[in-house]
Amino acid sequence: MEYAFRKENREYLRIKAHLPVRYRFLTEVRQGPELRVVYTGRTENVSGGGILLQGRIPDEAWIPDLLCERVVLGIEIALPDREAPVRALGRVAWVETKDPHTLESHLGVKFREITRLDQDRLFQFVIENQLV
Repeated sequence: MEYAFRKENREYLRIKAHLPVRYRFLTEVRQGPELRVVYTGRTENVSGGGILLQGRIPDEAWIPDLLCERVVLGIEIALPDREAPVRALGRVAWVETKDPHTLESHLGVKFREITRLDQDRLFQFVIENQLV
């Protein structure tokens, strides 16, 4: 019997965490009312470099534009016991549609723009919760 192991080369430590997220799709390649919608979701895991987001996508037809990085996500992550959310801009690395009727999906999001302060807040959250 043969086994294959895939080593994941990750730049940042990640932890499982379910945090509330608000996000919006920002793009010039698509038009329509979905660009004004602020979606809500939650993280499945968090790192200083990105998140696994569970949320909705506007339409399955958006998947190619998401994967080709033609769409930016504006993201706000609510950290527990912190007043201000972490804000970032991200790009989708992969999409897995969980329910084709509701368009509920998992989105692997890599941060493209995040302030040093917000990234440090995420690092602190990850370290604190890794030790628990």
